[in-house]
Order: sequence, then structure tokens, then C-alpha cells
Amino acid sequence: MSGPCLFVRPRRIRRGATLTVVFVSVLATGAAVGSWGAEAEDGRDPAAARIPSRSVSSTVESAEVKAAAAEAEEDGESGSEAAREVVSRSGDRWGAVYSAREYEGFRRNLDGEYVGVGISARAGRGGAIEVDRVQPGSPAQKAGIRAGDRLRAVDGRSATGRPVTEVVSWLRGGADDTVGSRVEVGLRRGEHSWRQTLRRARLATEPVTVDRLTDQHPAAVRIKVDAFTRGAGERVRRAVRAIPEGEGILLDLRGNSGGLVSEAATTASSFLDGGLIATYDVRGEQRVLEARRGGDTDSPLVVLVDGGTMSAAEMLTGALQDRRRAVVVGSRTFGKGSVQMPSELPDGSVAELTVGHYRTPAGRSVDGKGITPDLSVGDDDSRGAETRARTVLSGLGGGA
Repeated sequence: MSGPCLFVRPRRIRRGATLTVVFVSVLATGAAVGSWGAEAEDGRDPAAARIPSRSVSSTVESAEVKAAAAEAEEDGESGSEAAREVVSRSGDRWGAVYSAREYEGFRRNLDGEYVGVGISARAGRGGAIEVDRVQPGSPAQKAGIRAGDRLRAVDGRSATGRPVTEVVSWLRGGADDTVGSRVEVGLRRGEHSWRQTLRRARLATEPVTVDRLTDQHPAAVRIKVDAFTRGAGERVRRAVRAIPEGEGILLDLRGNSGGLVSEAATTASSFLDGGLIATYDVRGEQRVLEARRGGDTDSPLVVLVDGGTMSAAEMLTGALQDRRRAVVVGSRTFGKGSVQMPSELPDGSVAELTVGHYRTPAGRSVDGKGITPDLSVGDDDSRGAETRARTVLSGLGGGA
């Protein structure tokens, strides 16, 4: 079984693992619909938490949970249900038990696959939820849905005023919503409103998108990272290396619910020349996560965040802010800074338990507090936040 991780998934489907620190669950918060986060020590790193969860002795709890599950199985009862009962009483806010099927789904998400409709969402003014991007070839694209459309409802539930992460999870569906399952969305474009029924499909995520802000002078590049799935860090590294000297970089981490710590660390290494990224503890043992040498330390850099920026994305933001490598713009981040590790139960289900917490290079705890931007902009003003970020980037010497 893999180790710790930094991700934040919806309460029912949250899980952990890997020595790459995956920090959060709804993998593509405010981003690719259907993506969920995950972490594990085989390729992820320990760390993940949203609201301070009690520091739990994973060794003791893991044994207790496994014993309860085994005893229930011997009595002909559900081992996973018994395990859930133990975890629910433990005080571990982020502890959870997932079926083998759910956990396997998390693994696929980390590999860049998910079941969904291909919509990336963002928060608009007045609590509106807008379509940010539509994945080519996806059910949403085939149905004619476009970026800028307002997403009013999902299966009869109003999307207005709801967190982007929650709306994204509705679009993805629950554990029983597989390929071919239906989801009805209510949309609005200008004065035209309509309902559209979509069938979910298995899609490949696009965790990193790069585009040139050619309407600015001098030009700058925007790198949007929706989640730290496998390969995301290398994509960022290649994008940074391809940027012409002197151009600025807008690193957009809004709605990024985390992912593999190793991928977040690779991303940090793209902007740092070695040094500390974060410290974290696992069952009381202190560990250090450091950047590789040779990153771009000269290009003007602004990091754009919001309340959907979680886990591994918060770790990255904290490192760049503490190391004075970037100016952070947006709203306070989610605040998930705990480390979790999975344990396999007798029936194949998986218990994910909190084992520690991580801190930024300056020693700040993120858990339950989040990262406060250098320049704050309301969470409900997505466009205003980006405009402000571009203005700051201009002042640093890159586009505007």
C-alpha cells in the first residue's frame, strides 16, 4: 500500500497516500470536472489536511481499525462498516474508509484519468458558477457547451452560491456514477436558458494548460495547474524553460485541490534554485522536502490562488511566498495541511488516517489557516483577481 499524500476530496471520498505529498481531494476543484485528488508514499508524499485535525497516532489507529474490521468479518458483518465506525469516533476529521473500487478510482485520477463531462468551472460575480473551459472531445463539447456559459443547476440542485468544488463533484457524480451515467445541467448564455442531459465518459485530464497573454506588453505567460497528477510537474518545468527571457509568469493555482507531493515539488523546483519547500512530520518523525537546483529564479512570478487552492497547491504557494520568489494574489486558500496515510483492510477497502502535518519554509502551519495572499481580492471576483494579478506582474517587469 502506498504512503502519505496531500489531496482534498469531498468528505465522502477523501483519501491519502504517497511520498510525494498529495494534498487534497477534489482533484480538480474549480477545474476539470470529475478529477479527484489523491496521495501515496510510493509516488506521493505525506501531507494533507483541511481543518486542523487532531494529531493521530497512525500506528495505533491503524491497528485498531484493522482489528475492528477483522472482528466484524469473523462475525459475518461488514468489516468496512466497522472500520468506518472506529474512524468516525477517533476525532480524525479527515480520516475515512473507502471501498476498493473508490480507492482504485483515486489511483486512476492520479494517473490523469477521470469519469466526468469535461467541464472546468470557475466562480463568477454574485455567486455565479461559470464554465471556464470545455475539454475537446468531451460530452460537454459535443453538446455545444462553451466557456463563459453560466452553470445554473446540476441534477436540479442550484449551483449559484455553491463552492466550485462542490459543483464539480456534482458533475462528476458519486461512486456509483460510472461511464454512461446521466447528469442534467441547467445553463444560461446571455438571455437564453436551457437544460442539457449529458452522459459521463472516461476522459484524460489536462492538469496543466499554458497560454500567452498576448494582449499585454511585454507579453507574459499564464500557466494554469488544475491538479498535481502524474506528469504535471514536468509539464510546468518544460513550460517555464520555454518562456523567453524577461517575460513574466502568472501561475494560476485557483481551484487546485492538490495531488501528488512529488509533482508539486517538481513545480516548485521550476522556480527555485534548491532549498527548502516544506517540512512535515509522520508519526512524530520530522522530514524535509527540498527543491532541486537549477530552476528559473529571474522571471517575474505571480501566483494566483483562491479558497479552492488546497493541500499540495498550498504547500507550493507557501514555499514560493516564504522564499520571496513570488507575489501571491487572490483570496485566502483552503487550509489543508495534514499528512495522511492509507491502510488496506481485510476486505480490500482502505482506511485513510491522519499521521502528521506540514509547515512552510518559514515554519507556518497551513492546517485550518490557509495561506494569506500578499494582495487580497474577493473569492467571488475571479476576473477581478486575474486582472489584479496581471497588474502586479506588470509592476514586477512582466506583461500587463
